[in-house]
Amino acid sequence: MSIKEAEKTLSSLNGPYTFATYMLGVRTTLDLSQVEMAKKLGVSKAALCEIEKGRTLVSPAAAVRYAKKAGFSVTLALEACLQDQLRKANIKRRVRVEDVA
Repeated sequence: MSIKEAEKTLSSLNGPYTFATYMLGVRTTLDLSQVEMAKKLGVSKAALCEIEKGRTLVSPAAAVRYAKKAGFSVTLALEACLQDQLRKANIKRRVRVEDVA
């Protein structure tokens, strides 16, 4: 599956788009176990599990780092990460991330 196809699949998931669904979608697309994905990202399996279940919010810097290590969209990772933070703060706004010149 190409990155474009994976992004389309991630975008069509039911429920709110979160960093947890992003990470789970990336791992599933790469056909990796949690142990394999955790090793690829340089985190523990327990940490990855907490992220995939939405119990741990990651920083924007971590979201970028994980997306790059997995070879997936940094923009989608950042949008999901920042949207999670707004949702947690009960701020009803939509995040759009654009590259700057």
